[in-house]
Amino acid sequence: MPKPLELNLTPEERKALEKLQNHDSKPYMRERASALLKISNGLSGRNVALNGLNKNRALNTVYGWFHRYKKEGIKGLKVRPGRGRKPSFSP
Repeated sequence: MPKPLELNLTPEERKALEKLQNHDSKPYMRERASALLKISNGLSGRNVALNGLNKNRALNTVYGWFHRYKKEGIKGLKVRPGRGRKPSFSP
């Protein structure tokens, strides 16, 4: 069985995530910050993915957010260039 996710935040990191959760202009950034704060408060990644957000997410999605945040910080939560649907027609 895999180890449960643990996220120990410094007061500065917690404050930055709370600001992101409450005030960011991008809804996906608010959702990701909310998920990380719930994990840091002791909820399991599975519980957050299946019940903790407005929309159920795949476990790998929440785990991906967690690991990218641990590795890169808040920059790791942003959508990377080249992601998403490509245009079907380019003039």
